[in-house]
Amino acid sequence: MIVAQQKKKENIIEYVLYMWQVEDLIRANKLDMSLIDQHIIPGYQQEEDKLLEIREWWENLVEMMRLENKSESGHLQININTVNDINRLHNQLLRSPGEVAYQHLYNSMAATIQEFDNKSGNKLENDIAICLTAIYSSFLMKLKNQTVSEQTTMAIKNFSKLLALLAKKYNDEQDGKLTFD
Repeated sequence: MIVAQQKKKENIIEYVLYMWQVEDLIRANKLDMSLIDQHIIPGYQQEEDKLLEIREWWENLVEMMRLENKSESGHLQININTVNDINRLHNQLLRSPGEVAYQHLYNSMAATIQEFDNKSGNKLENDIAICLTAIYSSFLMKLKNQTVSEQTTMAIKNFSKLLALLAKKYNDEQDGKLTFD
């Protein structure tokens, strides 16, 4: 919870990736709070009252995953909504005459984004979900000691550049510093 709050405030892209990791950690612990109490909560070096707040946050996420039938796969609706909000901004930037640098960066990798979408079976809703999924999948492959091709590694670096710029624009928008022509 502490990490999630900080990431959401500082970098919305890192926040989404972190929340996807949290979803997977909950699944790895079988949506069982006693396992989460055993494996995850002790990792937080906090005072007792803060630990209770953190535990409640995990417990709420577990319950949401149960209610939304996400025990095997998929993302919580709150996380989908966040990705959709980021994509909304992405689309706004693509239409804005004052965002030529962003548009150029996106256009330089649009074909690669489409290629990842095709490889995923065209099941992802938008470009931002595709980029995030590619980055997260690469992260999981590395955790499993699976080989990530040089081409994929280069694509991930490019996606990361786009998403880093988008995260900055998102923060600017949240702070009221982003205007569209």
